[in-house]
Amino acid sequence: MITSKIISNGILRALATILVISAVLYFLYEIQTVIVYLCISLILCLIANPLVQFLKNKLKFGNSLAATTTIILFILLMVGFILLFVPLIISQANNLALLDTNHLQAQFVETEKSLETYFNIQHVDLSKMLNDSKITSALDFNYFTSFINSIMSFMADMGMGLVSVFFITFFFIKDQETFKSQARKILPDTNEDKILNSITKINHLLTRYFIGLLLQLTVVFILYIIVLVIFGNKNAFVIAFLCAILNVIPYIGPIIGTILAALLTMISLIGKDFQSEILPTTIYVVIGFLLVQAIDNNISQPIISSKSVNSHPLEIFLITLISGITFGIVGMIIAIPVYTMLKVILKEFFPDNKIVSVLTERI
Repeated sequence: MITSKIISNGILRALATILVISAVLYFLYEIQTVIVYLCISLILCLIANPLVQFLKNKLKFGNSLAATTTIILFILLMVGFILLFVPLIISQANNLALLDTNHLQAQFVETEKSLETYFNIQHVDLSKMLNDSKITSALDFNYFTSFINSIMSFMADMGMGLVSVFFITFFFIKDQETFKSQARKILPDTNEDKILNSITKINHLLTRYFIGLLLQLTVVFILYIIVLVIFGNKNAFVIAFLCAILNVIPYIGPIIGTILAALLTMISLIGKDFQSEILPTTIYVVIGFLLVQAIDNNISQPIISSKSVNSHPLEIFLITLISGITFGIVGMIIAIPVYTMLKVILKEFFPDNKIVSVLTERI
């Protein structure tokens, strides 16, 4: 028989649970920076894992020496990137007026007028089309420049973050075996082997995935630069850099990158004849970017998605699409790593399930 005491106790337990969950979520929100540092360090650890294994197995380095060598190499790569590329990015960003909202908007308006003049010559009422579509009113230049400025600000003010990330990464690399042995002590005996096997497989697959993704972005970046240089774009480096970063977002990122490249190409050519120089150059750049994306979609991405995480390309596409619809752009970015982890865990704990066996037969 349900009494008022039982009901009140149930309500109190529910309220206590809600309070605990709220407190945990608030705590996680407050330490979100630390969580970001941990995630970045984990990714760096996964990327560095092949090098660490090489240093330990082939050169017989100890854990501390292998970790120190790896961190030094990371720092040297970062310093080299800063010395070679950051001044170029900043100078080209200034040339494109990415740091000046009013200047950027003025250039865009001038580009829009050139387009309108051209289409009026072709007897197309572009102004009416733009007003009907409300594209110009939807454009938020402050958001665009804020995004660029946030990247520049992050690169300029990330000293403390870098120290923290490298410090955490050092111990992730150095003490990974210790972490595993400590995990054995706190894991339940019945599932200890399954959990450790899952961690090992996830580590292996995600290491391959992140290294492959880094290689893919590098290849796309180089191809973008080649396209822009061929057509005489003076801001080739910064445009290729921004578009390559956008390529991290599956499927949608390359489309946004192509539109961004077309817009920035037109803006960078302001002052030249629209019909004979700006429009043809922009079209050629778009065609070049589409060719790069065709190469990427048919060669780079299938290798990364299928080979590195052992999943079918259609499977990856559907998971990415569902994640994008459900969780937006962030969901699309993390879809493949999270899906890979879930597949490994399901295979370890439910190997006899028919659906799981079909989805994980390649793992």
